[in-house]
Amino acid sequence: MGCGSCSSGGGCAPAGCKSNGSCLTGGCQKMEVYDWLSDLDMPSNYIPFQVIEVKFKGARKEFFLNSDNIYLEIGELVVVEGPTGGYDVGHVSLTGELVRTQLKRKKTHADQVSRKIYRKASEADVEKWKQAKDLEWETMHKARTLALDLNLSMKISDVDYQGDKTKATFFYTAEGRVDFRELIKRMAEAFRIRIEMRQIGMRQEAGRLGGIGSCGRELCCSTWLTNFKTVSTAAARYQNLSLNTLKLAGQCGKLKCCLNYELDTYLDALKDIPEKVDSLLTETGVARLQKTDIFKKLMWFSYSNQEDWIPLKVDRVKEIMAMNKKGDKPSDLKDEAVEIKTSAVAEIVHDYENVVGQDSLTRLDDKGRNRNRNKKRSDKNKPVQATQSQQGNRPKQPQARPQNASKPQQLAQSSPEATEQDNNTAKKNNRNNRNRNRNRGRNRSNSQNSSPSNNE
Repeated sequence: MGCGSCSSGGGCAPAGCKSNGSCLTGGCQKMEVYDWLSDLDMPSNYIPFQVIEVKFKGARKEFFLNSDNIYLEIGELVVVEGPTGGYDVGHVSLTGELVRTQLKRKKTHADQVSRKIYRKASEADVEKWKQAKDLEWETMHKARTLALDLNLSMKISDVDYQGDKTKATFFYTAEGRVDFRELIKRMAEAFRIRIEMRQIGMRQEAGRLGGIGSCGRELCCSTWLTNFKTVSTAAARYQNLSLNTLKLAGQCGKLKCCLNYELDTYLDALKDIPEKVDSLLTETGVARLQKTDIFKKLMWFSYSNQEDWIPLKVDRVKEIMAMNKKGDKPSDLKDEAVEIKTSAVAEIVHDYENVVGQDSLTRLDDKGRNRNRNKKRSDKNKPVQATQSQQGNRPKQPQARPQNASKPQQLAQSSPEATEQDNNTAKKNNRNNRNRNRNRGRNRSNSQNSSPSNNE
């Protein structure tokens, strides 16, 4: 039985980590709550809490009343009462006493829960629910084309069908208010279902669609983040980040939610650092602030005509500011600079020796060059047969061996006769080849002419 309501579209066994639901993220269900009471034994007279939390597609979670005291476990499919009639199918996300704490967290009372759980989902319910989920992709694209035909400035990002295929909720984003009355009429005629339009923000859209962030992990809004807090550019300024919209914006087009994660730590560290410190007055000149290391509590200053940055401690900067208010000036900041220790790079000593000599990446190129050089040298050293004119110009070599002394003369004298004989033999071979080709052509023509007579 697959989890069709997961944002990733997979089953109950995660496809990525291969741990079959036992990973740290809590399995395939998004925004999972760890049941730390599951291993504890309840007292004998314990009456289970009747309210149960059920999860649907996306981040939608709702509370339902288990009036029939059906035994339910986390992850089971149940049939629940719909918000406007009919029924819907969802997964049980939380049971027991943890639901009571969840109600307090969302500031709702148990008496306010009125909708009921009908039964556990049967095979027929699951098949109908899967058929409804299969229609969502096609329905969303048809609705987008209808919105484009009406020239509506809206983007339909997701569609959620009810389990009984009688109602569909369309989630859209828009900059302002949209008059979609004509759109609802056309969609009702095309899909033959009850339609509900719900406008969501850019962050909610990214949470429903999911994706991978710049950090390489799945988006926080689609995994565990439930409450969206406002993020301002002041959070980036407190953390000394460059105000680059391409780096600070997430996939939703808004500022990243993770800018608020370390903001409290930076605000605590900024309490010890003085504010509005643009420059310090000294006898050598005006030193302007260039950089501040919040956690190391160091501030770098530099003079206008010099490129060197002078690091000072925060306590010393406060003392100089107090001196400047009184009208006093220190002599030079270089005398009070803090020595920054640089970590020495240790040389890596390998435990092996390069015995084979094949660690170089260009070893093959060197071998190829050496081979070409050796070929050229061997070609130069090869003996070349010289003509009579060339031999006449050469100086006579000493006759070390009288037996071979007559051989070059014989070759030189017999070279024109040998060439005439070679030409004659080549002419004879060409004539013989021509005669053979003529005879073959005659034989083929005779065989073709004689074939019809044989058939007769």
